[in-house]
Amino acid sequence: MKTIPKAEKAYKNQEFINSKNARSLRIQSEYFEPFHRFKKYNVKATIVFFGSARIIPMPLAKERLEEARSIYQKSANNDNKERLIRAESALKMAKYYEDSIELARRFTEWTVDKETKKQKYYICSGGGPGIMEAANKGAQLAGGKSIGLNISLPMEQYPNPYISEELNFEFHYFFMRKYWFLYMAKGLVIFPGGFGTLDEMMETLTLIQTRKIQKKLPIVVYGSEYWKEVLNLKAMEKWGTISKKDFELFTFVDTVDDAFNFLQKKLPR
Repeated sequence: MKTIPKAEKAYKNQEFINSKNARSLRIQSEYFEPFHRFKKYNVKATIVFFGSARIIPMPLAKERLEEARSIYQKSANNDNKERLIRAESALKMAKYYEDSIELARRFTEWTVDKETKKQKYYICSGGGPGIMEAANKGAQLAGGKSIGLNISLPMEQYPNPYISEELNFEFHYFFMRKYWFLYMAKGLVIFPGGFGTLDEMMETLTLIQTRKIQKKLPIVVYGSEYWKEVLNLKAMEKWGTISKKDFELFTFVDTVDDAFNFLQKKLPR
């Protein structure tokens, strides 16, 4: 009689697991795997940092500005002028990278028990470069652990080197990543950013406004000069698409001290 080999178990069949028919299983995996890992490491509360992946550290911004100036002095054409303008803007934005480091460092120092080393609040970022990297770096400088919720993108966003290894995650689905951003969040800091930051900011405000999020979630929007130019929220109030009361959902801040003091008062010790 012919011997038939054992069939492969369904969960080991990568062709099936990666197919559209198993999409629901992949979505559940992005819920249950982080759930059990957070439980394993006793992570219950986070302070989430949102912001641009394109903002660079101050030393690098200064270096690129000097390079752009040198090139422009040698050849003052339109392309080099644009390069100089971008470098000047990058230097101005680099302040937010440094502020993100300092704010994350201060929060981590505040929340880590010096004797037991237990940590109540964990800095949580999107796991990539820019503001995300700065937030994780600040937590590491303070001797604490931090979370990186990365996302697979066509341009390959890689985890920054400051995430705690056991709290480094990689998501395929944006909505599952957003769920984990907000599920344990006790406070949000929103630094200047692009489409992704706007998406995260507006979805969070929508969930609070519509009471899908009912817990108290203090939000600081960092960098009023940037945000008030990018977002004309007063115009939305004028046209009746939001109410005056909606401005109570967040607070603009411009310094590390203001952001830290505001959230410290709002977060349960």
